[in-house]
Amino acid sequence: MSHEGLHEPAELLGEGTRNLHRALVSLIEELEAIDWYQQRADACSDPALKAVLLHNRNEEVEHGMMTLEWLRRNDATFDKFLHRYLFKDADIIAIEEAADEEEAAGEAPAEKQARKNDGSLGIRSLRGPV
Repeated sequence: MSHEGLHEPAELLGEGTRNLHRALVSLIEELEAIDWYQQRADACSDPALKAVLLHNRNEEVEHGMMTLEWLRRNDATFDKFLHRYLFKDADIIAIEEAADEEEAAGEAPAEKQARKNDGSLGIRSLRGPV
């Protein structure tokens, strides 16, 4: 499987890349465990065992989300896209299309959102250079 090892010699990779790889492999493993526990619980006929399996699945979800948060904090691209798509009610494709339009117009979606949230009218300061 492609996630089982490095594709390039470790000595050619920076520490940040090696840590990113560790996090990505860990997230893959957590997602696989979630899938396995879900399947086992779904197929299980014993209610007590099913409850244990679902509890274990939920623990794996927690672990995966902890790893995803580490990725967000340590990789700007993950941060950008997680902020763009997560916890939004709008259609996912509509979010992407709006972001593409904003970027084509020269303003990154994050910049537009920051401007909307700063309480200003979008007019630069008259106190001096920006």
